[in-house]
Amino acid sequence: MADFRLEVFYAVAKRLSFTKAAAELYVTQPAVTKHIHELEQQYNSKLFDRQGNKIQLTSAGAILLAHAENIFSIYRAIAFDMNALLQVDKGILHLGASTTISQYLIAPILAGFKKKFKEIELHLTTGNTEQIEQALLQKSIELGIVEGQSRNPDISYTDFIKDEIVLVCSKNHPLAKKAEITAEALKTLNFILREQGSGTRQVLEHALKTINIKISDLSVEIQLGNTESIKSYLIHSHAVAFLSIHAITKELMSGALRVIDIKDLCITRSFHFIHPQGVPDPLAEKLVRFAKLHYNLG
Repeated sequence: MADFRLEVFYAVAKRLSFTKAAAELYVTQPAVTKHIHELEQQYNSKLFDRQGNKIQLTSAGAILLAHAENIFSIYRAIAFDMNALLQVDKGILHLGASTTISQYLIAPILAGFKKKFKEIELHLTTGNTEQIEQALLQKSIELGIVEGQSRNPDISYTDFIKDEIVLVCSKNHPLAKKAEITAEALKTLNFILREQGSGTRQVLEHALKTINIKISDLSVEIQLGNTESIKSYLIHSHAVAFLSIHAITKELMSGALRVIDIKDLCITRSFHFIHPQGVPDPLAEKLVRFAKLHYNLG
């Protein structure tokens, strides 16, 4: 068991709020302050700078946060391995992943899982978010990983990792060297869009509403059904597209694609594990725990 004071510090450091940390840990705010004060006395270092209602980590606080993350990662690994000893690791797990996740995130997780649990057979189905949710409800899969905004009452959603949707163009696009554009300028561009039912499209539609823009306001040059097709089209055209930052790492490093910042618009989302409401399938739960361990998540 980790020092609870360290857990308190970690909660404050991640949220930069004593109030939010207290609510998350089900303790009072004075108790949070007391634990932080004790750590500062123990290490003879100030951990947070307080500026009015805001706080930020000091250099000492940043060092402690890095060590805390390593410590908690070790505790999660211990818990996972000890739990694995108590269970029979055999069977078949049918899982589904939406397109972006299956193409750019899931492979190293599944490879590591299979290396550790050789007798668990994995069957992966790929589709858009809507298709994966339907497969789950039809009991074709026991676990899904999706990227959309939908919330079906028959499905349990658990946050996995964060993602950002960015506006992308080729290196030869007239906007490739422009630092930023206005939201209104989006209406002058030619877009490649994902199909209806795509999680990326759902998130995009929701985000654009916050700046009073509808999908129908955009000039759509073509609609394509997967990210690889969109990237290839982008490279050979003067169109633009909204894509997951996870999907374009190689192209950004090579310089083939460029990100265009949009004034007053930042599109973030969470990828989610999904399973039917109720107790999850044991093998599905094992994969969820392993995936979170892979990404050093709590």
